[in-house]
Amino acid sequence: MKGTAIGVDIGGSGIKGAPVNLSSGKLHKPRYRLVTPQPATPEAVGETTAKVIAFWEPKPETPIGVTFPGVVQKGVVKTAANVDPAWIGTNLKDVIREHSGFDVHVMNDADAAGFGEYAFGAAKHEDGLVLVVTLGTGIGTALISDGRLVPNTELGHLIVDGLDAEEYAAESARDRHDLSWKEWAGHVGRFLSEMERLLWPDLIIIGGGVSKSYEEFLPFFDLRAPVVPAALFNNAGIVGAAALASEERRRAVKRAARHSYGSRKSDGRGGG
Repeated sequence: MKGTAIGVDIGGSGIKGAPVNLSSGKLHKPRYRLVTPQPATPEAVGETTAKVIAFWEPKPETPIGVTFPGVVQKGVVKTAANVDPAWIGTNLKDVIREHSGFDVHVMNDADAAGFGEYAFGAAKHEDGLVLVVTLGTGIGTALISDGRLVPNTELGHLIVDGLDAEEYAAESARDRHDLSWKEWAGHVGRFLSEMERLLWPDLIIIGGGVSKSYEEFLPFFDLRAPVVPAALFNNAGIVGAAALASEERRRAVKRAARHSYGSRKSDGRGGG
């Protein structure tokens, strides 16, 4: 389908994907989901991810984006908190290519969700610095500056009041410490205040499953920047992965064109 990319979101419990309309950010069809294999080794996850990709029968030219719950630098996984530690140091792009036969664009899952919100969700057309915070078992963060993603920020591990922010401000901390919504909102607000002190964002978006209950905690925040709930909810990672893969495909085409033009100039075949 023209104007379509595929997004695949690798999570600790499920691997899900769908084709995404790159004009609207809507899913063309409902997500296809398979259970994340246990143990979640590179071999097992690569095989399952390939099945999710194959389900959609993509054409060779279809951009495919794949998210991962950890830091991903130049295709290589650097952290793997919720999957098998064998992933650390593994090239995610190579694993997916080996099992699926497709060359994919890979990224951190929070980065994908954040970019999805920027491209099609709560931060659409927003200038300046956007901070997306996903609250769940841990805290994921994404920074988008004038439309450009700043990858692998991992700000959820910032030390605030002597503690890793995830310990008291993740959504899981509400149950772990038996906190009321107001008490938990105070912890999250303290973390966001520290983000404001360091980064001065123009907009803060709260994502993760808890964003559906935003009326329970957003009113307790006292921050400079507007704070709004995410708009794409659980589809943010898939949508963002597809959008980032499409952008990377366009950049690759431009790079190839510049290289071809430069080669022609150097051997005397260029115009002028």
